Amino acid sequence: MMLFNKNSILVVLLLLLIQITTFAQKEGAKDENMDEMWGRTTVKVDALKEGRGELFADGNFGMFVHWGLYSHLGGKWNGKTYYGIGEWLLSPRVADIPVEEYKKVAESFNPTEFDAKKIAQLAKDAGMKYIIITSKHHEGFAMFDSEVSDFNIVDATPFGRDPMHELSEACHELGLGFGFYYSHYQDWTTAGGGKSKIEGGDFKDYFYNKCKPQVKEICTNYGDIDFIWFDTPGGMKKEYIVELAGMVRELQPNVMLCSRVGHGLGDYASRGDMEVPERNYEGLWESADTNNDSWSYAWYDNNFKGPKAILHRLVSTIGRGGTYLLNVGPNSKGSIPEIGVTFLEEAGRWINKYPQVIYGAGSSPWGHALPWGDVTTQGNTLYLSVFDWPQDGKLYLPGLQSKIISTSILNGDNKEEISFEQQDEWAILNVPNKPVSPLVTVIAVDIDTEAKSAKVDQTFGIYPNTETHLLTEFAEVSNAEKKSIRWMEKFGEWLKTTQVSKWEENGEAEWTVEVKKPGYYHLNLCHKGEGRLVWKTVTDEGALIQNQQAATEKYQTYPMGIIEFKTAGKHKVKVSLVEGDAETSSLKYIAIEPIVSESNYSEL
Repeated sequence: MMLFNKNSILVVLLLLLIQITTFAQKEGAKDENMDEMWGRTTVKVDALKEGRGELFADGNFGMFVHWGLYSHLGGKWNGKTYYGIGEWLLSPRVADIPVEEYKKVAESFNPTEFDAKKIAQLAKDAGMKYIIITSKHHEGFAMFDSEVSDFNIVDATPFGRDPMHELSEACHELGLGFGFYYSHYQDWTTAGGGKSKIEGGDFKDYFYNKCKPQVKEICTNYGDIDFIWFDTPGGMKKEYIVELAGMVRELQPNVMLCSRVGHGLGDYASRGDMEVPERNYEGLWESADTNNDSWSYAWYDNNFKGPKAILHRLVSTIGRGGTYLLNVGPNSKGSIPEIGVTFLEEAGRWINKYPQVIYGAGSSPWGHALPWGDVTTQGNTLYLSVFDWPQDGKLYLPGLQSKIISTSILNGDNKEEISFEQQDEWAILNVPNKPVSPLVTVIAVDIDTEAKSAKVDQTFGIYPNTETHLLTEFAEVSNAEKKSIRWMEKFGEWLKTTQVSKWEENGEAEWTVEVKKPGYYHLNLCHKGEGRLVWKTVTDEGALIQNQQAATEKYQTYPMGIIEFKTAGKHKVKVSLVEGDAETSSLKYIAIEPIVSESNYSEL
């Protein structure tokens, strides 16, 4: 039997407290708020008024390139594959590779297939207006010739060339904008760097001996720079960021700084990784996305976005008022995987036929996507990008109050006028049975006012020929919590949604809708939660659906029943949780789908 006196007990308790605190700090790093890490603070600079930002604001489409020492490993270390974003392979959160072993990887990194002109030409062929490439990621390895650190591609590898110099020249020759990504806070292989794997060191030493001098190098040695894309400022003090941003603006007066520089000193806001928002946002902002799942090359990642998916996310981003930055990841040899190249080139051929939909285009006056696609604006024209073609020859536009002058289907430079009518807050376009393009068909709607300021009732329409998703993002919520959440399917593969959860008594989510045609509709709910869930849906006309569905850890869409709208016009639809765990049960959206039959199809 072991005996303790009062002092020994206090010592044990103190040691236990230290262990708990240390563990909490480590765990806190894992669950760190990524909005804070990304530095998505309010942008306080008006770049357009200061004479910058035209390329960003009008180009609307750029290429991001993640390429580094991690690309040589391709997501594998010591024979084991680590699934998720490959550029974090060194991190304790992934393979936790010892720094000295990781540095030895440079000895076999020889990207002999790297062709700067080929990559720049791909960007141009894909319809992109600029390229931003990783000059130094969190791993600390410089992909350029740096006098500050010999841990760089020229001094540490058999390749012995500066690919950043070659790519900047290729971009300038082709008339593309050019910029650098630089991880200014995190540096895992340098003492003092944020999240460094090397003990000791001071951030001040890292900042003045590596970060700031290297940023000076990339702002000095590569001609005119259009962008500096800093990343994850994390706990970096404002004084350092002010000093760094000031130097960049002095050396490159026309540069655009991403908001991830931190402390509101950017020229444009960068939204969360892989996020295309559901509603319009004002100001200059971008969505940074990747053409498969990983940002850097990973040997197993074959999940490339097809040309239609690329165009859908591009048009939707512009429709919300933003710019789309799409990433590619060259492999260890320096070439971009062929599947990604093929899909980008096909998307680019479509953009070349319909440049007015993309370049210089403004946001949709609806403020959100429409069931069949999305809208961008230019002059007095609404450009409808139709991704899901109607089968009954009718394309519906709800809430358009501005007068339509003409409507036409575009096929490159050719256009074919089509008939239309405006009635009861709906515009109805009579379209052919088949779309012009298997990717996206474009319809031009000329109106009597500036298109981006068109008079539109933004109420969600209930269509007689298309399913409508009513997202909780747009619901009025009472006695429950509406919250945007973000999670990872694989490490670094971010997904985002808005959900309603934490249901209290009488909690409900309510939408206002505009019904075109009375009748019966399928009602489906997308939800998750523990225990068997009972959801109730009611309308202002007294229609009631209440049904039980199985528990699900991830969002699933379940049929709930048939809902009837007895009259056309505006109606209220309310959803509430009747039974189930109020904390874990969350609602993502409801879907209302017309029931098509022989009897009512002919009436549409």
